[in-house]
Amino acid sequence: MEFTLKDNDHDQLDHVDSVDVLTPMIGMLFDSVDDLFNFYKDFGQHNGFSVKRRSISKDSSGMYKYLVFTCGRSDKFYSHSKNSICHRAFSKNECKARIAGRLSINGKWEITQFNNNHNHELSPSQSRYFRCNREINPCVKRQLEINDMAGIRPNKSHNACVIGAGGHENLPFLERDTRNLISKVRRMRLGEGDAVAVQNYFLKMQSNNEGFFSLIDWDDDGRLKNVFWADPRSRAAYKEFGDVVTFDTTYLTNKYDMPFAPFVGVNHHGHSILLGCGLISSEDTETFVWLFRTWLACMGGVAPQGIITDQDRAMKNAIRVVFPDTKHRLCLWHIMKKVPEKLGSHIEYDGIRRLLTGAIYDSQSIYEFEDSWHMLISFYQLEDNVWLSSLYAERELWVPIFVKKYFWAGMSTTGRSESMNAFFDGYVNSKTTLKQFVEQYSNALRKKIEKESQADFDSFHKQLSCATFYDMEKQIQKLYTVQKFLEFQKELTGMMYCGFKSIDERECSTHYVLYEDVVFGEGGKKKVMFDVMYDGEDVNCSCLSFEFRGIVCRHALVVFIARDIFVLPDKYVLTRWRKDVRRCHSRVKINYDGWTLSNEQRRYDDMCRSFSQLADVAADNEGYFVNVMQWIKVSLKNMTPNSYVSLVPGSSNPNDPIVRRGKGRPRSVMKRRIFKRRSTGSSSGAAGSSRTNDISVF
Repeated sequence: MEFTLKDNDHDQLDHVDSVDVLTPMIGMLFDSVDDLFNFYKDFGQHNGFSVKRRSISKDSSGMYKYLVFTCGRSDKFYSHSKNSICHRAFSKNECKARIAGRLSINGKWEITQFNNNHNHELSPSQSRYFRCNREINPCVKRQLEINDMAGIRPNKSHNACVIGAGGHENLPFLERDTRNLISKVRRMRLGEGDAVAVQNYFLKMQSNNEGFFSLIDWDDDGRLKNVFWADPRSRAAYKEFGDVVTFDTTYLTNKYDMPFAPFVGVNHHGHSILLGCGLISSEDTETFVWLFRTWLACMGGVAPQGIITDQDRAMKNAIRVVFPDTKHRLCLWHIMKKVPEKLGSHIEYDGIRRLLTGAIYDSQSIYEFEDSWHMLISFYQLEDNVWLSSLYAERELWVPIFVKKYFWAGMSTTGRSESMNAFFDGYVNSKTTLKQFVEQYSNALRKKIEKESQADFDSFHKQLSCATFYDMEKQIQKLYTVQKFLEFQKELTGMMYCGFKSIDERECSTHYVLYEDVVFGEGGKKKVMFDVMYDGEDVNCSCLSFEFRGIVCRHALVVFIARDIFVLPDKYVLTRWRKDVRRCHSRVKINYDGWTLSNEQRRYDDMCRSFSQLADVAADNEGYFVNVMQWIKVSLKNMTPNSYVSLVPGSSNPNDPIVRRGKGRPRSVMKRRIFKRRSTGSSSGAAGSSRTNDISVF
């Protein structure tokens, strides 16, 4: 910015130098409208009042000739609210303070009028709250946008800025400005309605990722009804870990309250892995049939061996239709959670709960469960209890002794789905749009992939110490991932609590009865008996641990060691848990098109990275630091026109003034706004809207 003084005003220079910020004086010349406005704004900030662009006028030839900048509290307030009591607070009180200017013959803008008489109190210490003084620089804007893409909430991003600035008073914008910026960026990214935006996003993902799968279900009115999608990595992972999945819809994640329906499996580390997901509008049989069929088609028509859900009747019906040969298991946790609700009013509740828990968890055979259940029902006369009767009718779907004979990768509940839901909590909320959800899904999935990659690294380059000298422990240490080795090691060390009760040698096999000292409740101990059969090759234990979770149990290990078998047979070493297997899904690279950079943004990022490297070097040496700062000042002077203030009078720039068009609305819109202001006065806008209260954009 450059301005000069007329010759007859030089006697005021002493006064000018005596204050921190120059006082406007009639006759001052400025190169542009923006320079004059910024000068008046700095004066207002120093003295404690806001400013705004009041009007700009053209002469008969159509050129801008006159302008008026006023105090932000000028004009008269007119309320358009029909409610005379609950109206918004206002600041306008017809303050007459202003500055006027005109375009002089030499192309400079000259101050022709200055009125500094305000009809209100001034507050220099609160100047940072005035809208005209609040501004987010491009660097901070960029970081806020990146944080939003990463799922960081606006308040967290703003707090980071406050800490970086050293306090709220040093930050030139407020939290509402942060929220408004992020909302504007989101609207720009969205650009259209949610349904169209989601469809376009999926099309873009499909063009960038050959294996990306998506399907949208529309209703008769053309409204988005259900959505399903799966990235190529999830589809590849299903080939290895799709034997058992959990499915749950208890998570509402968006402003439409559409349940999030993830298909979740277990990878070789025992971590949850996403195998596709959907957003559905209702939870009826028809919707679940559509979703299951879509997922099945996405996975090449290969159904899972087992699926775990809650007790939803519609889910159960849909599974019978779409997955007739898949083993269906009900979530044990959901069932047990209902026990206090369904039976808590019974006078003998404590006894009922104790017998019920024992029948469910301690039964070593179907016969033992049946006997314990009937004892519970008859002893407490619960024959007429509808809930218990319905549970018993479906006992083969949830009682452990019925389902543990099948492989479930150690899962007995839909907790995997719920943990995946919790994983998304940091990325989405009840106000998340559908477009934002699918974008944040990609961000959350990236973090999940990084966690798996880190676990792979730890398994390959680190190892846990063996707790025993048995070769089988070294065998599993070498083959299994860290987490699965820990599970095996726990079983191996757990042998100390086991012992033989009896041994029955038969013609083709040996029957072992083992006991295990088990701790229950608050320090209670009991001996639990287990039957182990060994036929010379296979070991089968009544606990069904290997069948259920793929880890050899401590009872079988006792028998192996007793038979001098110190290396596990190959059939007891599952490829599913091995770390030396190259997983096909880990080779799939996904192009998450979460953010397309413009050329300007790309250049900005490149320069920031280079400047950061330069700062690292120069910060260690005072000479380097001085040279770099001097270079920056010279570069700014050469690249930024009119960037320095000069009090020395002299000839003006012979070139025509540059008319800078702001980043606001088109001129036609501004004309309508100016005309409206002249005729009716300015109306206050909502927080975060364009700056109509303090600044009219030219």
